[in-house]
Amino acid sequence: MEQLNAFWELVVDVWSRGTLGVDFTRIGVALCIFLGFLLIRRLFTRFVLGRIHAFTEKTNTDLDKTILTSVEQPVRFAPVVMGAFFAIDYLNLTGAVEEAGQDLVRSLIVFNIFWVFYRLVDPMSFLLGKLERAFTNAMVDWLLKAIKVLVALIGAATILEIWGVKVGPILAGMGLFGVAVALGAQDLFKNLIAGLLILAEKRFSIGDWVRVDGIVEGTVEGIGFRSTLVRRFDNAPVQVPNAALADNPVTNFSRMRRRRIYWMIGVEYRTTVDQLRRIRDEIEAYLSESDAFVPKDKAATFVRIDRFNDSSIDIMLYCFTRTTNWGEWLKVKEELAYKVKQVVEGAGTGFAFPSQSLYLEQLPDAADKAEPFTPPDDDKLKVGFTAPSKSD
Repeated sequence: MEQLNAFWELVVDVWSRGTLGVDFTRIGVALCIFLGFLLIRRLFTRFVLGRIHAFTEKTNTDLDKTILTSVEQPVRFAPVVMGAFFAIDYLNLTGAVEEAGQDLVRSLIVFNIFWVFYRLVDPMSFLLGKLERAFTNAMVDWLLKAIKVLVALIGAATILEIWGVKVGPILAGMGLFGVAVALGAQDLFKNLIAGLLILAEKRFSIGDWVRVDGIVEGTVEGIGFRSTLVRRFDNAPVQVPNAALADNPVTNFSRMRRRRIYWMIGVEYRTTVDQLRRIRDEIEAYLSESDAFVPKDKAATFVRIDRFNDSSIDIMLYCFTRTTNWGEWLKVKEELAYKVKQVVEGAGTGFAFPSQSLYLEQLPDAADKAEPFTPPDDDKLKVGFTAPSKSD
């Protein structure tokens, strides 16, 4: 019995001593306080944030909904920070442990504040809307990404300062390290600078149809710090280094104001002058009357007899369509091809095809002809022939 009492006194002593100078009773109560704030977090999310969401649904603007959605996670994290503060405060720590607990709470508070700032960058991007007049949408996106990175770096530096880590020497060391990295990562910085030049020159924007001869053709889906994502027409994504887009000619089909048709129509040489005039006039009239083509006073439009080719008389057709959409442009070309064929055949002529003609000026006279050679018959060869005797 005495041994049992001694064991119980030992258990009570260990319990009262606890760990880090705090008995286990206080630690248990502190855990209950923390769990209580987690419960408050659930209730706060369900009732308070739920009421705010319902209120924003009745407003006429989407800005309040966007802001609330963005800061919802940091706001839900606030009760966790409060629970950690009250739990650590109840533990009544002393010495270095108390300082570490306070630094932990400060770090959580700083983290939550900068988390709110980070999440507010996207909703508050409407303030940069006026910059889209001077810069492209992609450049504004880059600016937003840079602001996010800056907020994250400042928040991390603040937390490091709380824990006694000096940021200045780290930045100085990173500067020397950055010089070393720059020497070995020239392509990376070349692509980064090329990306900035692409955005500054407004060569293309997200959603544009571009072609770089020998490299890629497709729709731009994203312009990154190092490369640009181009989606080909077979739906395959291609990551193109920005340097390749900056150093090579880029054709931006999405910025065409009109689309060109340039044909050489070859008709037969038997076509008369009147037929040529009729073909030219009817095609020109069709281009002038159709709404699918740009008028000649706004864009160069020509239907002219161009040249005498090896096998045809060529008629040059040069015009522009109003639409720049590839599918619609193909349809307009198809209708024009029908009309050209109808006009040419209606004029009583036809389309030429590659051919060659051979002309003989004079046949040779009969006196100059070579005499025909008739081989002798076998019977004539046997006349006068005597078989040799045995004596021979």
